[in-house]
Amino acid sequence: MLQPNFKIFDKKSILITGGTGSFGSNFIKILLKRSKPAKIICFSRDELKQFNLENSLKKLDNKSCVRFFIGDVRDKDRLNLALINNKVDFLIHAAALKQVPAVEYNPFEAVKTNILGAQNVIEVAIKNNVKKIIALSTDKASSPLNFYGATKLVSDKIF
Repeated sequence: MLQPNFKIFDKKSILITGGTGSFGSNFIKILLKRSKPAKIICFSRDELKQFNLENSLKKLDNKSCVRFFIGDVRDKDRLNLALINNKVDFLIHAAALKQVPAVEYNPFEAVKTNILGAQNVIEVAIKNNVKKIIALSTDKASSPLNFYGATKLVSDKIF
């Protein structure tokens, strides 16, 4: 199996939207184990998950490069603030509403996060000269059968 080269993140600044979600928190731990980043900015709206993630990193040597930034991708000004002073090299966009039943019941909330939030990420990344954006998708976006898949398809298309 091909192993990704995490050395590309050495001495780089990385911002992860949805940094306390299942992908984001695991990716931060992998980055800390397999590379030596200058800075990791965990951008998420859940302060309890940030607190828990910070506690779970205490065993790792280079945990001091992780910064926790409370914010929501729906708030372009806050997202811009996270980028403007940090000279971000890589932006990993993992923030999304992903629970199908919740999205079906709250469709416009999914539009605001999954579509408008993605557009905010793109705009502030361009404005702040981010070198590379990696946006997570889902198999549900390829042939959407539900609203979640539809919002992720739109997000993929704008990226």
